[in-house]
Amino acid sequence: MRIAITGTPGTGKTTATELLEDRLADGESPIEDDALEVVHLNEVLEDEELYTAIDPDRESKIADLDALAERLANYEHAVIESHLAHHFEADRVVVLRCEPAQLEQRLLERGEREAKAGENAESEALDVVLAETVEEHGLESVYEIDTTDRDPEAVASELETVVAGDREPSAGEVDFVGYLE
Repeated sequence: MRIAITGTPGTGKTTATELLEDRLADGESPIEDDALEVVHLNEVLEDEELYTAIDPDRESKIADLDALAERLANYEHAVIESHLAHHFEADRVVVLRCEPAQLEQRLLERGEREAKAGENAESEALDVVLAETVEEHGLESVYEIDTTDRDPEAVASELETVVAGDREPSAGEVDFVGYLE
């Protein structure tokens, strides 16, 4: 079983996944598969330098998706977390979502430039990651979670329901297109 947790930067992927990882390690989770590893893909990209270049305008690394896919082949039972996670094989894909104005504020508070934070907020309003995920994995494998007014503990609990198979797919339930008006 491979579960991908993806979403626009700032939606809470890393924080919620770390909480899920702690629950799995502490035996606090009802998930029975204790062999489930958590892979923070952005750390793998950094640590193993699996990128092809650096985009100077966005101040971000351009991932080598083929090298990452090859690296992920080592994980049969895993939760893979990253804004890139939906580009890889997975049985279930969770797309974390956040209201674009709040997302932009989160990114600014963590030090992102205004242009990059605005670009990500617009991307979130346009459902870019969700659309890519549905195209890659199909509606039957995609689970959408709105993190806007949820604390990280609640989001981690929602992730547990997906991992445990206790939740139905839910792509297309969140709508932020009004942000663009």
